[in-house]
Amino acid sequence: MTNTQSPIRHNWSAEEAQALYNQPFPDLLYQAQTTHRANFNAHEVQRSTLLSVKTGGCPEDCAYCPQSAHYKTGVERHSVLPKDVVRAKALQAKESGSTRFCMGAAWREVKDGKDFDAIVDLVQEVHGLGLEVCCTLGMLTESQAARLRDAGCYAYNHNLDTSPEYYGEIISTRTYEDRLRTLDNVRKAGMTVCCGGIVGMGESPNDRLGLLVQLANQEVHPESVPLNMLVRVEGTPLAEGASVDPLEFVRLVATARIMMPTSMVRLSAGRMEMSDEMQALCFVAGANSVFAGEKLLTTPNPGDDHDNKLMKRLGMHYRENKECSQSIAA
Repeated sequence: MTNTQSPIRHNWSAEEAQALYNQPFPDLLYQAQTTHRANFNAHEVQRSTLLSVKTGGCPEDCAYCPQSAHYKTGVERHSVLPKDVVRAKALQAKESGSTRFCMGAAWREVKDGKDFDAIVDLVQEVHGLGLEVCCTLGMLTESQAARLRDAGCYAYNHNLDTSPEYYGEIISTRTYEDRLRTLDNVRKAGMTVCCGGIVGMGESPNDRLGLLVQLANQEVHPESVPLNMLVRVEGTPLAEGASVDPLEFVRLVATARIMMPTSMVRLSAGRMEMSDEMQALCFVAGANSVFAGEKLLTTPNPGDDHDNKLMKRLGMHYRENKECSQSIAA
């Protein structure tokens, strides 16, 4: 059996990732659970809420995204939401048990000016409520990252989506290097990094592992690794396609846990298609965070009532707000 001790490494090879992933399922989950317990409370799940503060009209051509201006998906566009609306949503999220509030805007990149000023104002407002603030606004310069940090932004999300080799099949308007540059700017500013990817876009298992190698070989592992299962939206190029095998997804979660022992591994988009049993296996495999609420940006998500019942059935609980500011891996 593979050694269950998982030290922090930044030199993973594709072959090593494949060897982990292809272990007999019981051995893989045992190693992942052992690693998880060495670094986290195995009964605790951190809860995040994601709100689209600016929706639709993005000039990027990401094949999975209903907010791209290239596709007709019926998504209603709106500009940056008023501060009182966002404040109310953030308070509702906190009362529901979320410790992190994420604000997403459908932009290719942040443009200095009134829209970015409005986002900075929103960050200050939500930070003042005692929530961890995360933003995902597209590409970001070093000076913009510093402004967000100074306003109270704790984390910045910018996903790599897939392996470098498969990336060109999904996006043509932004390079992999562009994404890595934004992650570097986030690090330089002193914010934590939220970076993961999407499965179910026609990629191979090796492409999924290639993404994990990219993440795990960064100089500092992303503190947050969201793993999304593609939500197929009519009007996008990926509206049709085969569903993801549940056990393959659990294997990916377990492999991520082993390769990045101290990162939060987040179940993100696609939970509507995950059975309770599949989510339970993901928690055993080392997932310890979920995006909660009835909507993730523009796609449906399980409601609070369902999630709360699942936590109770599993004998698990959500991380409390008082702990969220004490852990850089939150």
